[in-house]
Amino acid sequence: MTLLHFTGIKGSGMSSLAQLLHDSSYKVQGSDVEKYFFTEDPLHERNIKVLPFDENNIQPGMKVIAGNAFKDDHPELLRAEELGIEVIRYHDFLGDYMEQFTSIGVTGTHGKTSTTGLLAHVLGGFAPTSYLIGDGTGKGVENAENFVFEACEYKRHFLAYHPDYAIMTNIDFDHPDYFTSLDDILDAFGQMASQVKKALIACGDDDNLQKLQCQVPIVYYGLDSSNDFYAANIEKDQNGCSFDVFIRNEFYYRFTIMLTGDHAIRNALSVITLCHYENIPAEIVNERFATFTGVKRRFTIMELDGRVIVDDYAHHPTEIRATLDSARQKYPNREIIAVFQPHTFSRTAALLNQFADSLSEADHVYLCDIFGSAREQSGNLTIHDLIDKIPNSQHLKIEDMSDLEAHQNSVILFMGAGDIQLYLKQFKSDITKEETA
Repeated sequence: MTLLHFTGIKGSGMSSLAQLLHDSSYKVQGSDVEKYFFTEDPLHERNIKVLPFDENNIQPGMKVIAGNAFKDDHPELLRAEELGIEVIRYHDFLGDYMEQFTSIGVTGTHGKTSTTGLLAHVLGGFAPTSYLIGDGTGKGVENAENFVFEACEYKRHFLAYHPDYAIMTNIDFDHPDYFTSLDDILDAFGQMASQVKKALIACGDDDNLQKLQCQVPIVYYGLDSSNDFYAANIEKDQNGCSFDVFIRNEFYYRFTIMLTGDHAIRNALSVITLCHYENIPAEIVNERFATFTGVKRRFTIMELDGRVIVDDYAHHPTEIRATLDSARQKYPNREIIAVFQPHTFSRTAALLNQFADSLSEADHVYLCDIFGSAREQSGNLTIHDLIDKIPNSQHLKIEDMSDLEAHQNSVILFMGAGDIQLYLKQFKSDITKEETA
């Protein structure tokens, strides 16, 4: 059996794919930088070999799957070329792999990971389902009929996919280091829509998704009653949401989710729509909703010394607003504190005013220095450009969190896609030291 070597195995998609293939009886190993990432934990749990980058990792007889974060001049990829070993990019491998299943791709600027996780959980209660989620989670299931995967729009990588179904959650301007405008993003999503084989399931509350055209049926879901599938009679409390679903104005079923925020209802509606299309009974869908606990780094909650601490991947103004909405619903009587680390200078510059508007909805804001990322180390602005636009905000340094620690009985949201977890880890350590002092 050919050994599959993953160059960049700690990437969220790469780690997920390595797990999935390992579970499906492929021989898998990989390499990456020696810095710790939470995405490597499931690899170690499966005893998948994770090596430091080294061109000598590449040996005859292998097949190399290359992570998209690394260019063709990476030493391991050059070594593979020298040895005549096949190198295939992550998205190209995935595009070929999914052809053996009923495939459902989940895409959109926001909400991909949460929706993919929920869909995989629900479908897995009805038929064998393998999945690949962007939080670094993947699973291969024996005799799988369905394959649920997250499809990222960055650099148009999702155009390697031709799924049976696609769920599109929204279209917003993002990745300004690649996309030139909203029209450029709309063009990419339009191309993706044209590659879907059976049906496109799209959020009709999103004006940009209303502009899409494709050859297969488009089924719209959302909170507005103009959608094919819509939610009404919504009831919210600190534990979640209940709502009636109507299909083309006819009552279908009342569902309950253990998640908060309007975005969570929309995500659930997309899953309900897909399941109805595949003739999965509403009762099974609702039963699976009751046991879904969420995905990694999407409103992940811990409690410490009277404070609620939330770890969340939100790194775009729309996502920040959704996270704050969830916090207000779940903790209506507590002070909401936002701790945010912008991710990439280009995104921060392009969306500076939108970041300021969304973060201003918190009671107090602490801002960490901008995280540059491997592809973009510097820019023409600093975190103080954002601080100047947000009342009641201040700079947070990892070596001094005393002001943040002063917020008692509060909800503290650590948000970002960089190394914001280092701040979270330090904050927890400081509080623990206070308790034992």
